[in-house]
This record gives sequence, C-alpha cells and structure tokens, in this order.
Amino acid sequence: MKGCDVSIEGVSKNFGSFCALDDANIRINKGEFFSLLGPSGCGKTTLLRIIAGFEVPDSGIVSFDGRNVIGIDPNMRQSNTVFQNYALFPHLSVFENVAFPLRLKKMPSAEINKKVLDYLHLVQLDAHVHKKPNQLSGGQKQRVAIARALINEPSVLLLDEPLSALDAKLRQNLLVELDNIHDQIGITFIYVTHDQSEALSVSDRIAVMNQGKVLQIGTPYEIYESPATEFVAKFIGETNLFDSSVVECVPTQKDDFMVTLDVPELGRQIKVTDYDRTEPGQRVSFTVRPEKVRITLEEPQSTSREINAFRGYVEEPVYSGFQSKFYVKLDNGTTLKVFKQHQNYLEDGPEIQWKDTVYVSWSANDGYIVEVINQ
Repeated sequence: MKGCDVSIEGVSKNFGSFCALDDANIRINKGEFFSLLGPSGCGKTTLLRIIAGFEVPDSGIVSFDGRNVIGIDPNMRQSNTVFQNYALFPHLSVFENVAFPLRLKKMPSAEINKKVLDYLHLVQLDAHVHKKPNQLSGGQKQRVAIARALINEPSVLLLDEPLSALDAKLRQNLLVELDNIHDQIGITFIYVTHDQSEALSVSDRIAVMNQGKVLQIGTPYEIYESPATEFVAKFIGETNLFDSSVVECVPTQKDDFMVTLDVPELGRQIKVTDYDRTEPGQRVSFTVRPEKVRITLEEPQSTSREINAFRGYVEEPVYSGFQSKFYVKLDNGTTLKVFKQHQNYLEDGPEIQWKDTVYVSWSANDGYIVEVINQ
C-alpha cells in the first residue's frame, strides 16, 4: 500500500477569540480516501491547512508515518495540495503547468516529458497538452491541478473543496474520475467538502465536524445509518428527528433490546430496536430516515408489534423523477417526511396525490436512537 498514515492528536487552533479547532483527534490509514465533512466554519479547512503546513496549531501534533511534521515547511512534507481555485499559471501551457514542480527540481528534460505525459494521460488530458488555462473548462483546469499535485509523487494528497466551483453534473463526473485516480495511484487522499453526497460517494471513512469539533468518524454506511449526534443525523441526508423518553427496554433473543419510546410530537408510543440498554425515563433523540418510511393508501395489515403506523394526509407532494417526496401531516398535526422510489413506469403519474388520506409505517428495526439527552 502506498501513501502514509496520518495522525492528528489533540490539535487545537484559535484565531483571536474564535476557536477554529478544539482538540481534534483523527487517525487516517495509509492509502485511505478520507473526507473531512462539515458546514462552513466548522474547522475542516483549517485542519487541512495544518496538515499541509500552511497553519501552525496552538497545540497538538500531526504525524506522517509516526514522524511529527509540525514545524516542517510545506514543501518539505510528503504532501501536496489541490486548491479550490486551481492556482494554475495562466501564461503557461497545460504541459508546462504540470511540469513546473519537476523543472524546479532540475530533472532531465526527457524524464520530465515522460512523466508529464503519463500524468496528463492519467487525468485524461492527452488532447489538451499545448492549451493555456483560459482555453480549458473548469473541470479540465481542476484535472491539470490534480496532475500537477500528483507528479511529485506525494504520500498524501490534500484536496480543499476542489469541485465546489463546478456545476452539479460536471462535479459528479469529476468525482468519479477522482475516485478512479485514487484507485490507480493508491496514496492517501484527504478530501475537504461541505457536500455530504460527495463524501458518502467516494470516502473509505468520514470525519463529520462542527464548530471545531470532530463529532463522529466512520464509514459512509456507519455515518448515515448510525449517526452519533442530532447534528450528524440532520447534516447527513434528510431525516425525521424527535425528542422522546424511554418507557420500556426489554432484551430480545437477538442480543439487542426492544425499546418503547413515548414521542410527544407523534402523539403516542412507538417501538425501536437498539443495541444499548436505556433506562425508563431517560430522554433520547429518535430518528427515522424518510426512505425507510412506507406510504400507502390502504391501512397496513401487519399485526406485528414492531410496526409503527400512523394515518395522515399528503400536505405537499414533490415529484423528482426517480422518486417522490411526501410531506405527510399526521392526524395529530405533526409533519413527517417520506420518500417513495419510482421503480416502475408511471403511465398516469404517481399513485399518491395531494390531499390523499394515507398511512405511513416503519419497522422497529428501521428507526434509530441517536443519542441520550443529558437531563
């Protein structure tokens, strides 16, 4: 495996009275595609700049393969950075932009020519070798920047929101290409983004950050299905989130617990499966993702105690082609979000329409207790 391990231990950074990073601790594995995800101002770019050497932390260390790199100049580290604004030389051709780091090293011309053409082929720019940056699209410019960052063969590639200036479709296409490049090169990628769909699409693991703190580290599946906090649950995709209190917690035969929750916003008790014991009376946050909620015109016939079912009406349907999003107002007045995938051809449009009386339901296994609320 190429690349190197990157360890962030107790890193904090303040700008005046503003705390940009608060005791960040992350371990990034060799060859991993790792994303720092969070809203603007959460500290992710500050952390990336500390890893790159452009900022110095107030406390803590950053290690590459066990070697503390704090105090080492950026150009002497095993990392290179791809910036959001490309940072290309406008007067140089694509070839010369990519060749620039090698010319600084006074590498022989024949070796430069071979390496530059190899890396331009890697980013699919063979036909644009002699063009200037102003003759390229945004996506092509970013590929030039990626090739230039990779040609020095760093152990760690740092990417600071590299696709945010591109339109949505181009961004998705380049994201797939970036993932393919990572698979071919095999070094450690550390990717900063505020877009949760980007992070979920390409990351081996993700660190979700907010207000300078690392809230959760895990695989895309773990982050989405088992959010550690209310913030993570709301920031990663869409969800239905409710405060509730534990009425009963009973062990099952599957090494988990069947928990009965009293949810005031839903107007009644529900069932949820949990892997941790929670005590009766404990306040918790409960979430169920919209795509896990079933919506029907007929009342569910299941007699299982694990099914949570409610009646309501469609307050607002939103058709999106591949799916419809329904805002369902329940009989008690609470609105629930539901996603329904369109798996078959809809000759007469969606079956469920505005103002229809509907039933929404979900299994106890599809809800999730996000966190215990301190009382």
